[in-house]
Amino acid sequence: MFSGVCRRRLAAAFAAASLALACSGPARAERARLDFPDNLTAVIDFRIVLTDGERSWTDGGFGRSRFGGGGDDVRVHAVPAEAELVWHGPIAWNVEGNVAVAYQDEQDQPVDLIEAFATWRPVPRGPTRFSVRAGLYWPQVSLEHEGPAWQVANMITPSAINSWIGEEVKVVGVEGSAAHPLAGGRLTGTLGLFGFNDTSGTLLAFRGWALHDQKTGAFSRQKLPPLGPDMAGAQPPWTTPTLEVDRRIGFYGRLAYQFVAPVSLEAFYYDNRGDPAAFTDDLQWGWRTRFLNLGARIDFSARTRLLAQAMTGSTQMGREEDEPDEIWVDTRFRSAFLRLTHEIGEVALSGRVDLFETRQRGEYVYAEDGEDGWSLTGAVDWRLTDQARIIVEGMHVESDRAARSRLGIAPRQNQDLVQASMRITL
Repeated sequence: MFSGVCRRRLAAAFAAASLALACSGPARAERARLDFPDNLTAVIDFRIVLTDGERSWTDGGFGRSRFGGGGDDVRVHAVPAEAELVWHGPIAWNVEGNVAVAYQDEQDQPVDLIEAFATWRPVPRGPTRFSVRAGLYWPQVSLEHEGPAWQVANMITPSAINSWIGEEVKVVGVEGSAAHPLAGGRLTGTLGLFGFNDTSGTLLAFRGWALHDQKTGAFSRQKLPPLGPDMAGAQPPWTTPTLEVDRRIGFYGRLAYQFVAPVSLEAFYYDNRGDPAAFTDDLQWGWRTRFLNLGARIDFSARTRLLAQAMTGSTQMGREEDEPDEIWVDTRFRSAFLRLTHEIGEVALSGRVDLFETRQRGEYVYAEDGEDGWSLTGAVDWRLTDQARIIVEGMHVESDRAARSRLGIAPRQNQDLVQASMRITL
């Protein structure tokens, strides 16, 4: 948390930079361009945030956004939200590498590894194209993220689905893909094998869904809200998303089809094959997490597009050796969103509606600790130059979760959040 003086200075710097960039013409912007080596990309995100509502999950609460409020009082956050450096370039013949490190405000480790993988794309000898990827990466689930820095396009905050992918579905694995022309379109199939994702589902079960742009690092922990009395001694108040617990190999598969028309459909299935009875010395548990994600993109024109995703799945943790059918935590989850983006000149207007819910069926959790919620998000993305853009976003989120009573607050909470981001890409 920054002092009032720091906040005012950051806000003034943000406003001055925005005004200078907005007033610069194309020629002036070109002269001011900062050139990085071709194989390096840097992304810097300065943020001013106004928010009310409950304490954020990043601070150990049940708040759904990255920044918490002060109840009915509005809080102002002025923070350098992110600074990310990405190296991407050739390693060998037909092999390219991608390594990203990042500073994120309130990240457990000040600077952490975000991704590190290599991709092999052999020269095609026919209509079918192959590729292989290996390393630390996010599987291809999100329709909202793009680029080497895995940034959300035209908005600040991803959907509930892709916020969870960013925080708990990062793997160390290898995947192979093949794309082949079919009926005038292109069919792509992907199969992946992975490890180091055994705790996936911890946040979703104990905290519920959230909407935020914080991406988990390879060595950072994520905070959990207060646990119920049956779990307080069995699970520490944090989770490590990138961790191998049970030495089992998980798998995922993806099938996508790009039609002749500007329409694409895809299906993604994930199973980490976690052992719910396995745990580490510091009580990080294996979670058996499975989900099915369906996605669609429709380009109505070169400037108007619709994105849609829907996910359903389950995650289980804890099991008695003498009664293997009794699972301590058994969480069923599902979520869906629709997002429409329309570009007008250098400005992109986006709107999204999210629905999400969880249901609890385990022995050591209460059925009323499930949740129902929804959110509405709108954003204006103004591209000032090739390297700088301002994104202003407003979000309203409501959810009902009885576990909030452990913090002495009402189960049903709502929050309004307005963010202004100056995103600079070098």
